[in-house]
Amino acid sequence: MADVLALVEARLCTALGEPDARASVTFIGTDRIEVLRFRTPGDGSADELVRYATLGMSAHPMNDPTSAIADPVQGPRAELVLSVRPGTADTDQVLRPLAVLAASPQVEGVVIAPGAALDIGASLWPSAPFSSVLVAEPGGLVEDLELDAPREPVRFLPLLPMTSNEAAWKRVHGAAELQERWLARGTDLRDPHRRSVTLD
Repeated sequence: MADVLALVEARLCTALGEPDARASVTFIGTDRIEVLRFRTPGDGSADELVRYATLGMSAHPMNDPTSAIADPVQGPRAELVLSVRPGTADTDQVLRPLAVLAASPQVEGVVIAPGAALDIGASLWPSAPFSSVLVAEPGGLVEDLELDAPREPVRFLPLLPMTSNEAAWKRVHGAAELQERWLARGTDLRDPHRRSVTLD
């Protein structure tokens, strides 16, 4: 476990730089989950971002909840990454919700994969218009981390905040349709205050 997490942290630092803060959360019956915060260099412009990445979810493979026995070696492994624009919302309060999501494969026996919608049950941060996220395809921001066989690679899954209307629309039309709608409308998915995209 420790060797995997050391490699994961090294990959995150290679892609995102050194974290400027980190927090850890431990849930009963699970290993510790850390959330690292990375800031892109900037001068307060629109290009400046803060990224939150989990560390600990990939220590164990995710297993199909219908399986009678959990495989301790084989199965998908992942960490979660959320990117937002800093300074206008208390987005650091997202640390615990992210840790909850990262612990869910251990706690609930779920497999988190691209296209899935994950509901927090509360605002991602104070006054946030989002209580759920869409899991996007990995590979764009942080490359997959290959592990020695038979272990599967660690994938770094981007999370895209969704409003309640968007989450409901996604349930009917699917993740691809929602992402196409965001793209067509030029939606800034990193805006911590953005409104729901037009869905008519």
